[in-house]
Amino acid sequence: MKNILNRLINQETLSKEEAKSVLVNISSGHYNPSQIASFLTIFMMRNITIEELSGFREALLELCIPVDFSDFNTIDLCGTGGDGKDTFNISTLASFVVAGSGIKVAKHGNYGVSSISGSSNVMENLGVKFSNDQDFLKRCLDEANISILHAPLFHPAMKNVGTIRKELGVKTFFNMLGPMVNPSFPKNQIVGVFSLELARMYAYLYQNTNVNYTILHSLDGYDEISLTGDAKMISKNSEALINSKTFHLSALHQEEIKGGTTTQESAKMFLDIISGNGTEAQNQVVLANAGLAIATVENCSILDGFEKAKESLFTGKALEKLNKLQQLSQ
Repeated sequence: MKNILNRLINQETLSKEEAKSVLVNISSGHYNPSQIASFLTIFMMRNITIEELSGFREALLELCIPVDFSDFNTIDLCGTGGDGKDTFNISTLASFVVAGSGIKVAKHGNYGVSSISGSSNVMENLGVKFSNDQDFLKRCLDEANISILHAPLFHPAMKNVGTIRKELGVKTFFNMLGPMVNPSFPKNQIVGVFSLELARMYAYLYQNTNVNYTILHSLDGYDEISLTGDAKMISKNSEALINSKTFHLSALHQEEIKGGTTTQESAKMFLDIISGNGTEAQNQVVLANAGLAIATVENCSILDGFEKAKESLFTGKALEKLNKLQQLSQ
């Protein structure tokens, strides 16, 4: 590691194979915490290259505990986090709305590192069981249309960095990797990223996969559709700017989509919204993200997807899926 750190400090970059090898060595406990922290810090101070990101991703996917959902046409809605915006759990709520519309969702998530409450914090607070038992996860997909894949249970390689990431408390390249290393290898993905540059890198990496994807970045910094301004949307065959007008809505203000200050507050907000008692702004931002996910899977227009999302949320179907998941977790 000393040699690698010296090279990185001298502004050199790693090849794909070197990046992969470092991550494999981290997972097998070859390096001490100070070395790992230094390694992570270097990538906060300079941009990661496509080769490095690709190598890290390959290592994590090879080391993960895979889940076989190949019988299902699943989608994952997952953001990198690290956008510093402290929104409520938009992509997790949108996931349940998508599940309520009849689409199978394989939701990859984790505890918040740079945010107050990640998707796993809220799910845990609402009594959802985390498991890597394949039978249980398939039953969740069958009966609730959604399966929660809590990242630490599938990426044992990450146990050596979990504490360090928490202590650092800022986004690292592991935020960039989260959405790309879903252990169930979903056929469809909505991926939110915290920068335009990362959106371009994701697009480059995803072009060489069989995934039906939509990559999102709001130009004012959000890793999802925020409806506060324009968002860049990149899929395999197209690129577009979308905003509130795309959904025939008015633009939102940032304060309207702020999250809770504690996990308990975030969980209460989650329940209010999924129960149909969210504010108009909260509902709209959830429905916009869910609508785009539905459109991605069903290859329909964004507005058709948005209408299906509204039906799922306002007829209680999204809430039904949460209740079913809570029952299965007993």
